[in-house]
Amino acid sequence: MNRCFGIRVSLAVLGLGLAWDWMIQQVQAEVRMPALFADHMVLQRDRPLPVWGWAEPGERVRVTLGSESVEGVADADGRWQVTLRPQPVSKTPLEMTVEGKNRLLIQDLLLGDVWLCSGQSNMEWGLGGCDAPDDIQNADFPQIRQFGVEYHFAATPQTDVKGRWSVCSPQTAPGFTAVGFYFARRVQQETGVPIGLLRSSVGGTNIELWMSQNTLMNTPALAAYGNQMRESLATYQRDLAAALPAVEEWTALCRQSLQTGKPLPMPPAIPEFPFGEKGFRPRCVTLHNGMIAPLVPFALRGVLWYQGENNAGNAADGLQYIEKKRAMLADWRTWFGDPELPFYFVQLAAWQNPSDDPAGGDGWAQMRETQRRCLELSHTGMAVATDIGDATDIHPKNKLDVGERLARWALVNQYGKTIEPSGPLFKSLRLEGRQAIVEFDHVGAGLMVGHKRGVQPAVESLGETLQRFAIACEDRRWRWAEAKIVGNAVVCTHPDVPHPVAVRYGFSMNPAGANLYNRDGLPASPFRSDDW
Repeated sequence: MNRCFGIRVSLAVLGLGLAWDWMIQQVQAEVRMPALFADHMVLQRDRPLPVWGWAEPGERVRVTLGSESVEGVADADGRWQVTLRPQPVSKTPLEMTVEGKNRLLIQDLLLGDVWLCSGQSNMEWGLGGCDAPDDIQNADFPQIRQFGVEYHFAATPQTDVKGRWSVCSPQTAPGFTAVGFYFARRVQQETGVPIGLLRSSVGGTNIELWMSQNTLMNTPALAAYGNQMRESLATYQRDLAAALPAVEEWTALCRQSLQTGKPLPMPPAIPEFPFGEKGFRPRCVTLHNGMIAPLVPFALRGVLWYQGENNAGNAADGLQYIEKKRAMLADWRTWFGDPELPFYFVQLAAWQNPSDDPAGGDGWAQMRETQRRCLELSHTGMAVATDIGDATDIHPKNKLDVGERLARWALVNQYGKTIEPSGPLFKSLRLEGRQAIVEFDHVGAGLMVGHKRGVQPAVESLGETLQRFAIACEDRRWRWAEAKIVGNAVVCTHPDVPHPVAVRYGFSMNPAGANLYNRDGLPASPFRSDDW
């Protein structure tokens, strides 16, 4: 965009904003609520329910839901907030009334479980783009609803979003987040609990965009990043101070021109807001401000997260991703007032051409290893997706398995189901002579050599051998291992490795052929036992 044109547009928007503020002041006496509180919404069952909005300062507001009624008073800024007591699940539509000097009515409200669906494009990806016409045609699920948050990059924390609630039907399902849809379908069908999805995701975004400025600038593990932000902010403040006299002079000339009918003068150059790159997607803070902060303190059941592709492009970023994830979890759990907020995420799918190098380590290998290590963080779960990727498309169309694998974690941890939530996860390596013996968590009903086609369930591949296991001795030279399932372990050997010290599995950008599953049909996560 031409810089001068962009500045003129920005200043024109500023003028419109002043007019809008004047209009808001005229109707401020009317009780208003965020876009989240609207017909067809889902509220979180069995939890205290924050409800908030705006009114004239000092105005008394009453909120009623079912037999529960509570009052609050708008503060000096006109914001009011009340908290309704926990209420049980309701599959029967309810009404909420909000009364002050005017009366608001919210209809077709359900009480169920609300899951925030966030991340980048693979979470944003709609069901309509998944080559799933039968699933769309049969998507008559009135107790599954989605609130789609519209894009909003914002320099400061916002108080509201644009978006609306949609009831799941064959007409609306194509616009649902596909991962969220399949997650909700599985959970709702198995539990009967209504499910609300808050889709707040933007393609091509780093994890940093989804954290608050305070967290990014004051997390010790991210000190280098915080220092960079401080320097950027200081530079912006210095340049803005230098630009203000020219802006003020231009403003005065504009007033004169408007009064006399003369042409408006060209605007002066002003510094760009810090922390970001020029263009559409600033590097940090802005999406938290525009698409997360306005949702707070809405009561949630948990978070579904599909992101990492953008951070995986930088090796150092991949290594530090666990600290960024740790910081974001603490950030969101604080913002939403739940220190145990469940956080279930997707490990990156296979992409691009496979490599024949047994050492691996190319592309997204390190990021997947870091994502696996993120399971060390409390109340987390991971859906492995290396067996359902697409070598030619960073957006694999099979979102069914992704959503259902995420659903398994929720069904076990939040709904008490006795199923296996995960495929095999590396537990330990035991060395016995020529043998490197890998033991796993989540073996479920046992290990198997598996095979999967499309969205069909994985099946055992009788007569086939395990692939993509690599073994090394102290010389750190990697060779493809002869790997066999023995009980609940995998035994790796190679004739040229008499004293093995390390094993890797599927440790590459596209580990095509990796075929270790448990008998529950879930794939093993790639891993490495070394830290070379």
